[in-house]
Amino acid sequence: MSAQVFHRRPTLMQLAADLGAGRTSSAALVEEALARISDPAGEGRRCFIAVYADQARKAAAAQDALRQAGYAASPLAGLPVSIKDLFDVAGEPTLAGSRALDDAPPALHDAPVVARLRAAGAVLIGRTNMTEFAFSAVGINPHFGTPGNPYDRRCIPGGSSSGAGVSVADGFAAVAIGSDTGGSVRIPAALCGVVGFKPTQLRITREGAVPLSTTLDSIGPLANSVACCALTDAVLAGEAPVLPPEIPVDAVRLGVPRMLVLDDLDAPTAGAFERACTLLARAGARLVDLPLGEFSEYMAINAKGGFAPPEAYAWHAGLIARRGSDYDPRVRQRIERGGKMSAAEYVALSWQRRDLIARVETSTAAVDALLMPTTALVAPPIAAFDKDEDYWRLNSRLLRNTAIINFLDGCAVSLPIHPPGTAPVGLMIAARNGQDRRLLGIALGIEAIIERARG
Repeated sequence: MSAQVFHRRPTLMQLAADLGAGRTSSAALVEEALARISDPAGEGRRCFIAVYADQARKAAAAQDALRQAGYAASPLAGLPVSIKDLFDVAGEPTLAGSRALDDAPPALHDAPVVARLRAAGAVLIGRTNMTEFAFSAVGINPHFGTPGNPYDRRCIPGGSSSGAGVSVADGFAAVAIGSDTGGSVRIPAALCGVVGFKPTQLRITREGAVPLSTTLDSIGPLANSVACCALTDAVLAGEAPVLPPEIPVDAVRLGVPRMLVLDDLDAPTAGAFERACTLLARAGARLVDLPLGEFSEYMAINAKGGFAPPEAYAWHAGLIARRGSDYDPRVRQRIERGGKMSAAEYVALSWQRRDLIARVETSTAAVDALLMPTTALVAPPIAAFDKDEDYWRLNSRLLRNTAIINFLDGCAVSLPIHPPGTAPVGLMIAARNGQDRRLLGIALGIEAIIERARG
């Protein structure tokens, strides 16, 4: 077991304050990050597909010079930031964690989110490893290796933004940028003991990112606090990097769904969730049990795999024909499943989604946000996924709670609630479409209560 994940790493605000006061420099922060990444005893070589050592040093020197001249573009200025391997960076091929794209032409332009990070003064430290083509919650990658979980290196990091979660937890980056189609930001955040935010899909442009599902894909940050995620989210959305006001827990009604999302929880997850709910109730939050029978319909509606397989197949069909032998067989299998969905089934799925969203919005109108465990279980061992049947079963169990929010096009935060020294567990706080900044304000209040109790 590693104690790294429980070390209180500094937040963006603390680092920005240290830079502003001259207690550290961007150059020093980048050198510390690069030293951790290059440590042969660490996970750097599995966490990153590419490390921008030279570019990061030059960018750090430039940010230090700007700060000395009185310029700091944002709270991210001068801080090391990692990006998931599916974002375009000008002059580089975008691999998306795959060997099948190694002959792709280099990107002509930065993805807009990458350009916004640069404009905010962030120092790009490298491209993080991921499940190939983002199609799994597990984080195993047979091409580039699987970064070990910071709590126990024998366990999975969660996916698909596997390297993103480890890069934050292990101090390789102050913040990581991932993507989330069914939980790919929140699941590694939960399993690695950090904070992750999935915004409403259209809040942040997905241009310049290799798609999985055009209906469900979203882009969000992983970091050391809710405030870190809120500031980074603003940068990614092209907004002023300011925090939303914290909403105290005694000013909100929090719904606890009783259907599906509390089923089949392992003991650490069930215990941590119950303790978190008790803490919040004692602090004045009004917790409301919600039957939310609509959630029980989710699995049946998506019995043929949902939107991701057919939308992925439309993008991948030609590449599979040309380079299919270079795919992770498990990823290829899921993508090819999409070729079996008819147009009528796809249209019906879209209708069912719209209907379910409308009914859930009605059923949750009296609460400000929903509370549920981010995943049903703590990180399993990598070895538990050796057999295909176990891989699919555990992958489905990891995705169950988070994927519902993508299907509903909601927004959600995952923050750690496990006792120090135990396997990480995430609490998911979710809200309706477009309620992103208010949700982050609610999460700030919840985090304050949880962190005081965790000590």
